[in-house]
Amino acid sequence: MEKNSSLWKNLIDEHPVCTTWKPEAEGAIYHLASILFVVGFMGGSGFFGLLYVFSLLGLGFLCSAVWAWVDICAADIFSWNFVLFVICFMQFVHIAYQVRSITFAREFQVLYSSLFQPLGISLPVFRTIALSSEVVTLEKEHCYAMQGKTSIDKLSLLVSGRIRVTVDGEFLHYIFPFQFLDSPEWDSLRPTEEGIFQVTLTAETDCRYVSWRRKKLYLLFAQHRYISRLFSVLIGSDIADKLYALNDRVYIGKRYHYDIRLPNYYHMSSPEVPRSPLTEPFRNSRQYCNK
Repeated sequence: MEKNSSLWKNLIDEHPVCTTWKPEAEGAIYHLASILFVVGFMGGSGFFGLLYVFSLLGLGFLCSAVWAWVDICAADIFSWNFVLFVICFMQFVHIAYQVRSITFAREFQVLYSSLFQPLGISLPVFRTIALSSEVVTLEKEHCYAMQGKTSIDKLSLLVSGRIRVTVDGEFLHYIFPFQFLDSPEWDSLRPTEEGIFQVTLTAETDCRYVSWRRKKLYLLFAQHRYISRLFSVLIGSDIADKLYALNDRVYIGKRYHYDIRLPNYYHMSSPEVPRSPLTEPFRNSRQYCNK
């Protein structure tokens, strides 16, 4: 305790106090360095934010080193600022190399700019997602999945083309670019469960899609909880879009649309509507609610 108190006494109490101040201001280089420091510390996060911070801080330290060498001729101040400038420069080069090394195939570039970048997903996170997937081509009139035959063992996201969804030969809806091909099937199964498709997915044009194997994607989710939450949001939104697309094709007797947002839509059913696989979910909901 005595040593600590004596140290503070030497630093504060017995340190000589400035009695006279320099009447003139420091040179323009010193003030430029201070401005660069202020602006540099306003940088954001992420790769580009770090590039911004280290570039401006490096220039600030360089200006301080020049000021110490030219104006006040202080070797220690010059040495410290020059070392800090070198550290910032090395960090800038390292981060710039990392950003430059993150390159993707054309499909991944389109997917990132159209879907993931607007959500604020950084390139390193998207790179982790992309490395676990593969790009697949589906030719026109070829099937991605067949009703009652194809097992649910992957999750796919359409990049280009158009997919037609049918059940028992009856058209349900289309799948357009940047929509999942099998989000309802993925969401219907637990990680340990297996299942088969209840619909048929056929390519109406030549299609390209990104696909993740089921087990590999669950392993990715276990390692990165942020990616798991991201896919949960994307899949939930995609399922909602598909429900509304299906709702557009379901009518009651007076040609009104069902509104799937209302809990009492099943009271609006009409006996003259023929039974169809399209209305099966609505009938099941009615039976469940009447119990």
